[in-house]
Amino acid sequence: MLTDICLCPTSLSKPEARDAWNGVIHGILSHGRSTGDHLTNLLAAEPDFAMAHAMKGLACLMLGRRELVQTARDAHGEAVRLVAQGGALERERLWVQALGDWLGGRPSVAIKRMEGCLTLAPTDTISMKLSHGIRFMLGDSHGMLRSVENTLPAHGPDHPLYGYVLGCHAFALEETGQYDRAERQGLRGLHFARDDAWGLHAVAHVYDMTHLTDQGIALIDSNAAAWDHCNNFRFHVWWHKALLHLDQGDIATVLDLYDTKVRDEKTDDYRDFSNASSLLMRLEIEGIDVGDRWAELADLAEKRTDDGCLTFADMHYMLALIGERPEAANRLLARVAADAGPQDDTSAVMMTPGMATSKGLAAFGDANYDQAFAHLQRAQPDFQTMGGSHAQRDIFERLTIEAGLRAGRVNEAKTLLQARTALRNGHEDTFAATRMAQIGKMQTLCSAHTAAE
Repeated sequence: MLTDICLCPTSLSKPEARDAWNGVIHGILSHGRSTGDHLTNLLAAEPDFAMAHAMKGLACLMLGRRELVQTARDAHGEAVRLVAQGGALERERLWVQALGDWLGGRPSVAIKRMEGCLTLAPTDTISMKLSHGIRFMLGDSHGMLRSVENTLPAHGPDHPLYGYVLGCHAFALEETGQYDRAERQGLRGLHFARDDAWGLHAVAHVYDMTHLTDQGIALIDSNAAAWDHCNNFRFHVWWHKALLHLDQGDIATVLDLYDTKVRDEKTDDYRDFSNASSLLMRLEIEGIDVGDRWAELADLAEKRTDDGCLTFADMHYMLALIGERPEAANRLLARVAADAGPQDDTSAVMMTPGMATSKGLAAFGDANYDQAFAHLQRAQPDFQTMGGSHAQRDIFERLTIEAGLRAGRVNEAKTLLQARTALRNGHEDTFAATRMAQIGKMQTLCSAHTAAE
């Protein structure tokens, strides 16, 4: 029995297997490109380690791809078989159960298994990270904060993974509106873990939410060591940089970042896709001609209309289809409706807010702004349950407000815009400033028209 880098006992017996497992842990925490290689080495060294098979299955589900669900099921079946042979520790059994829960449509129960691991050992950084990640996918920001703060006392500066815990704490603080604390904790974490892309990006979120664009750009530019080692997460960091430049009105830089960084690799990973589609839509509603860039995304989205793993992913596919492929958009709309219901966690989110959001986006694409606003306004209070971050979901907030303005629903759009600014602790970004100015002009014209009558 060997202890891993989380200071937790494992059922591993070979030092090379323990080293590979530590590599998996570090890779997940740092979003490193070599994580998969470490998992392959681990399974080769000790193929009977059930936790490795559970990790494989959980990783597949986090990718949100229908074709990988069977791979996750196979991994779960093997893990269950190995647990039945005996020798697995309680932490390892909990991971296997978590995979089964998620496969059964209950990622919310999978979280409870991970929290069970943290009850066993609050030093268990990787179980905290997986709880954090699943909660992120469910939009549970307050749960993220509770979970990481419960583990903080067991993660002092002498813990090998201390910096990554600070990074998770920073992100949870940012998502719950505690921007000053998030900035301090994220920057502190980078001193302990120079390759913590998650912590770096948490601080980038802070600067986005508080309209400190110069600081955000400088943060990313001066901390390349935190993200240039990453897997596709580095595209997300570039996306954040593009958002900051967009807030400054530097469209040429935004388009260059899109072409050379954000879509440097034309993947259909839903996270990469959401970066791209949401950025193009931000540009479009600012009146920017994005050329033929939608076509590449629409080709990919058209192949994902039957996916249905994540409402968050489906809504970003819809962004690429509504202006390019209306028939495919209608197929996606019908599939969301067919999947919606009370059966499990995923279908519940498809029902609320998925159905109203997809109808609203389709109507927006048809320039039926009154219907778009009606649907999106109904969905808006529940956008967070789609998962992702405030920054990622903001495209749907922007589209709701934009639909309201184009439909002439000025007062309702203004209320939503004010709530959006309040979420940013009163910091008004360029989108808010331009729309508030537009609202002022519309109200002045309305008043003048009324007076003339």
